[in-house]
Amino acid sequence: MTRFLALGLAAALAVAAPALAQETPAPEGAEVYFVNLEDGATVTSPVTVIFGLKGMGVAPAGTEKATTGHHHLLVDRPPFGQGEGGAEELSYGLPADDHHRHFGGGQTQATVELPPGRHSLQLVLGDHNHAPHVPPVMSGVITITVE
Repeated sequence: MTRFLALGLAAALAVAAPALAQETPAPEGAEVYFVNLEDGATVTSPVTVIFGLKGMGVAPAGTEKATTGHHHLLVDRPPFGQGEGGAEELSYGLPADDHHRHFGGGQTQATVELPPGRHSLQLVLGDHNHAPHVPPVMSGVITITVE
């Protein structure tokens, strides 16, 4: 009987979690962009990426302050909202892996190692919990070639 109660509680939490998730609003007109890279650029590794932000401020992860966030660099994955999580990823924190690089210290630039070849890059601003703002503050996807 205890097992059934535990399973029932787990199922209820799974259904309720999206409803309980806090949405962090983004101000109208907020933008994140690449300062030093353009679509189609040819670069060498390591690649320095400078993150631009307009209409918001930068704060380290864990800092809950209105109109702030921290940067995430998406590498070699479908455009944000169109990945494996689809529209769901708009509601949850971004994972931390080779395709989702977190800069939770409030960094405004990073130097990343990328192997030779074509790579897609996109910036997404995350709130104090690494979740995207509502609406998401994200750049367009750019493609670079590493020589």
